[in-house]
Amino acid sequence: MLSVLISYQELIVIKNLTRRKKAALFLTFIVLAIGIVLYVLADRYLIEHVEVNVAAKTPAAAAPAANPADGTETLQQDDWNYSSADTQIHIKKVESGSGSDKITYFVADVQLTDASVLQSAFAKNAFGRNITEDTSAIAAENGAVFAINGDYYGFRNDGVIVRGGTLYRDEPTRDAMALLSNGTMKAYNEEQLSSAELLAEGVTDTYSFGPILVNDGVIAGDFDKVSIDTNFGNRSIQGSNPRTGIGMIAPNHYVFVVVDGRKDNYSKGMTLTEFANVFTELGASVAYNLDGGGSSTMYFMGRVVNNPLGKQQERGVSDILYIAK
Repeated sequence: MLSVLISYQELIVIKNLTRRKKAALFLTFIVLAIGIVLYVLADRYLIEHVEVNVAAKTPAAAAPAANPADGTETLQQDDWNYSSADTQIHIKKVESGSGSDKITYFVADVQLTDASVLQSAFAKNAFGRNITEDTSAIAAENGAVFAINGDYYGFRNDGVIVRGGTLYRDEPTRDAMALLSNGTMKAYNEEQLSSAELLAEGVTDTYSFGPILVNDGVIAGDFDKVSIDTNFGNRSIQGSNPRTGIGMIAPNHYVFVVVDGRKDNYSKGMTLTEFANVFTELGASVAYNLDGGGSSTMYFMGRVVNNPLGKQQERGVSDILYIAK
């Protein structure tokens, strides 16, 4: 009888141990699964992945002081204007509406004599994923007099990315924008024009975000169902949002527009249609939408001109377009 009782008690112990082991294994599985998910998300959206290190550009030396006696040009600049031998930049702040309908945006009219003055730069001088710096930091590192944020290429794995005449990514998928060495800008479909054709044509830089806002001087289409990304956490771009865009009026004559938003009584942002209208009113023959939201930043002469997200706080980005000194 005693041996039977001991065996029964041992059986109870074994069952309890088995339950505990199963619970521990289940808990371990849950913790492991959560860890894997967190790592995958961090690897996709947080951990830097450098694919190509890019040689840092040497910022141009400051222009020598002009001597009016010998007729040399004087470099002229203030908080809203910059004038040199090859660059004219004029920035204005525009406000419309009031209260909850108020919109505040900044327009930079840029005229160049040399297309090479309009350049691009990567955060931390590296091409890859999740590599970011503030627009102002990238601009300062490259000696820029003026800059805006780019297309945040590092948030996605597709698109055709050419910068400085070098092809970094060749995954055609959407409507894009190209800058050419002759000072022109064109909108195109990545799936209809190959990277080899682009480079042969003299394309120096491409930006893959969109949509195309203006083409041949008219608004490019209906923006009600625009899809740029399907990445986790990507928000709709159809409503009123902060925006960044570039347009061309004529060869070597560009307009850059940055719209603030998401701050009551300061600026609600713009819809894509409103944004496109701004470029047509400015006389752009072609215009393209770049990354917006918290990325939207305009930099000029060592300061951020606009008010990112109404918080005076920049968000790190992958890249910028800038005007070299």
